[in-house]
Order: sequence, then C-alpha cells, then structure tokens
Amino acid sequence: MANTSPWIHQLDKERPTVSLTQDEETDVVVVGAGIAGISTTFFLLKHTDKKVALIEGYKLAHGATGHNAGQIAGYFEKPFRDIVKEFGLEMACEGQKSFEQAWELLNHMYTEAELDIPLFRFQGYSGYSTKEQVLGHLENNYLRRKGGLYAGLVEIWEDADFLHEIPDKYHGFFSLISREDINLKLETFDPQYVAVNSAQKGVMNSALFCQEVASYLLKTYPERLALYEHTRINKVILKEDKVLLDAEKYTVECGKVVLCTNGFEKFEIFAPTGLSIDTRFHHSIRGVVAFMAGYLEKFTGVPIALSYFQKKYKKDEPYFYVTRRPYEYEERIQHNLMSVGGPEFELEKREYDRTREVSGEAKEEITNFIRDTYDKKKDLEYSFLWHGVMGYTKNRLRMIGPDPEHERLLYNLGCNGVGILPSIFGGDKVARQIAGEEFPPSIFDIPSRTVRSKAPRRALEPFL
Repeated sequence: MANTSPWIHQLDKERPTVSLTQDEETDVVVVGAGIAGISTTFFLLKHTDKKVALIEGYKLAHGATGHNAGQIAGYFEKPFRDIVKEFGLEMACEGQKSFEQAWELLNHMYTEAELDIPLFRFQGYSGYSTKEQVLGHLENNYLRRKGGLYAGLVEIWEDADFLHEIPDKYHGFFSLISREDINLKLETFDPQYVAVNSAQKGVMNSALFCQEVASYLLKTYPERLALYEHTRINKVILKEDKVLLDAEKYTVECGKVVLCTNGFEKFEIFAPTGLSIDTRFHHSIRGVVAFMAGYLEKFTGVPIALSYFQKKYKKDEPYFYVTRRPYEYEERIQHNLMSVGGPEFELEKREYDRTREVSGEAKEEITNFIRDTYDKKKDLEYSFLWHGVMGYTKNRLRMIGPDPEHERLLYNLGCNGVGILPSIFGGDKVARQIAGEEFPPSIFDIPSRTVRSKAPRRALEPFL
C-alpha cells in the first residue's frame, strides 16, 4: 500500500490552490504551511498589522502535519530530568508551562475560527516495563513538583520485585495497584508492564485543522494574507535592510522571514556573516521518518492515547504509541480509527520520498506489536499505512525565535516527536517577538554555535 494518511483522506480534494506567478513584496514571509506555519501566520495577523505571505513548497498540511500520529501530547519526548540538567530547574519548568499555554492557544484558535472539526482532550496512559523506566519517570515527577508543577502519581504493580529499591525521596510520588488494573488502563493482556502513568493528551486531525484555519484567515484578512502553494524556496538571502527569497522564477522581498519547515529541505541561507547561519541550521536539524498504520473498528466514541515502553526499549529509541478516535471514513458513517506507530529511521542523505510505500519491515513490526499487545490471533486489515518525516533538533527541543546572528531570520521548527502544542506555542511567541515583545531566555532559544547531528537511531533499509 502506498503512503495513505487518514488525515489527508479527510481534506477537501477540490480546494483551489494558488502558486506564485510574479515577484512579490510583503512584510513577513512564513515558509512552510503545516501546523507551525499556520499557527505562526494566525498569530502574526492577530498580534501585528503586517502583511504576511505563507509559502508552501508542496500543498498545505501535506508534510509532517498530514502524516503524523494525530496525537496531542503535553510533554516533551526529551526526559524532563535531562532538560533540568541542561537548563536548570526554573527554565525547564517554564518550558513545560508552555504546553499549558498551548492548550489555551489551541482553544482560542478553534473559537476564533469557529471550527467544528473534532478535537478530544482526555487523560492518556503510558506503560512501563522495567525498573529503570519507572525510576526515570519518578525522577521526572520529583523535579516537576520541586519546580512547582503538577505531577500525578506513578501507579506501580503491587508485586513488582524492585519496590524495595525505590529511593525514599520518591515516596509519595507513587501508589500500588494490581496487575489487572495496569492492564485495564493500557487495554492489554501483555504481562510485561509493571507501572502506568497518566498525562493530559488529545487527538485531532491537524491537517484538517490547518485547512480550516487557513480558510478562515484568507476570508478574514484578504488584504494582509497571501497563501502560495507549490512554490519552492531555493535560497534565503539575508541583507541588512531586507530579506530576499528565491522562489525559482520569482523573488519575494520581505522584512522578516520565519522558517516553519522540517529543517532539512534543500534550500540555502546566505547572510552578510557568511555561511555560518546556513551551516548551523542544516547541522542542527535531522530528518526522522516515522511509520504508522491504521485500521477501522466498530464505533464506540471513546478516544484514547496510549504509549508502550517495552522491555527492549532503550532511552532515545522509538517506542509504540496508539490512538483511538471517532473517524468518519465514509460520509456520515463513523468508525473507530485505531492508529499505531513506532518504527522509524533517520534520513542519512536528507532526502525523503513521500510517495514511497511503507516498508514491509515496518508493517511487520507494527502488526507484531498489535498482536502481542491486544490479540495474538487478531486478523488485521489496514485501511491506512503512512509515513511522515519529523525534524529533530540536536537537543530534541523546539527552536523558537530569532537567529542570534540575524534578527530578520526567525524559527518555529523542530517536531522532535511532539509537534502540535509546541508548534502552536511557537507561533504565538514568534508573532509576539515580531510585534516587539521581549522574552527572557528559554529552553527554546536558538544556539549561537555550529552543531552537528547525532548518529542515526537505526535504519529500515527496505524503505530506501
């Protein structure tokens, strides 16, 4: 099966698109029309009086936004304890608070644009299978509470053999429950999970969200917004008094440019200071392709979001994640869509083919996980098999704000596995910065030195 996303399936196939057909001049250019670009554009139009051009190399929301897992997560993929170690407790807590701000911003976008597309928010669960995983999460919660953040109890199996090894400082941060209760919350019969943790999560079709918000913005700000699709940017040329963007046959001139891309596209950044910005940018972002599968079940209307950290899981490696939500596959006929993801590999050559089929190896990994977790005899027929590419920053935190060497260049990028809420928060922050608001140092600031990407996680060769 080709790359068939359930989120793209629900988009308006008849929506007209406009490409750039002449040289253009505007105040701000936003490059990339996924959820980061749409959110940045929304708040730029709200917080400023500037004219904005939103430019997309392919089609709106057809990149990572249209090929994600559709899950809204209120936490970082990078362990909170590692963020504290890198930035200190105060800055780490301020960064975590951005997720709560993003929930409010998402609700504001829904309300202002009068959206009626499905959005579900609820308590999701993560299952842990080893002592090391449990202790790591206890430390995260210990630091969160120390910094004044909410942290719920980790629920640990009452007969776990490592209970006597839990340090005293974590007492009061966990409770004991039965194996049956763990399996009930994780909806599995797999006995390997020894603890479960809950967190605020949600599900939505972020591609459909982008489509509807874009439609609202075009109707509301016809004199200040232009959306150009199928318009590839090849060069970003930073000058002292303006920015020039090479869009093949045409040139766009603006005062500021915001990069809301995955970060590994084939464009170059030129600046008076030389190639340092271009080098830092392209070495700071690496592409990671994630594979997902979806199948339809009887409609129940009960959404879930679950994560499974198996015994073979190691820090910074892929884990399996599952969502269930009501899904209208055929007009006015609802099912439950079960989406499962986990397998991934790094783009070593920084080239991604969105048209390629999902590899047999990735499909087999997902199928084996589903059968081991839910029903060994389950007969699976996938309605959707898809892959999407995420931009991972070196420290696995989003890059938000102006480049330290050139104030006309700003960023809102770096999916890092949890892209929806950080994209929205980043859009609001960048818009406020362009409006003149100043912010204290944060964990999202752009590093000022050249960095190199890490070695690849692993490769799924059949995809290449």
